[in-house]
Amino acid sequence: MKTLPHVVDARYVSGYRIALVFNTGVRKTVDFSRWLRGPVFGPLRGREAFRKFFIGGGTVCWPNGADIAPETLYAEQGASDRAA
Repeated sequence: MKTLPHVVDARYVSGYRIALVFNTGVRKTVDFSRWLRGPVFGPLRGREAFRKFFIGGGTVCWPNGADIAPETLYAEQGASDRAA
């Protein structure tokens, strides 16, 4: 049975970039800026709001209810993809 990837650690890097660690051991830095539009994600363009992320349900979430599927983050070409 294939294990679905999920985020186990997330650290703010700079701008709209977050360094992620997945349960598979893969580490990558993802730039979230391309998702920050519309009624749910648009408010996260404010850096203070963006930096309030947390891990919930195996992915990166924000207090306003925004989140991005962990499979999407895992598939994203990160600045630094590497196994731990």
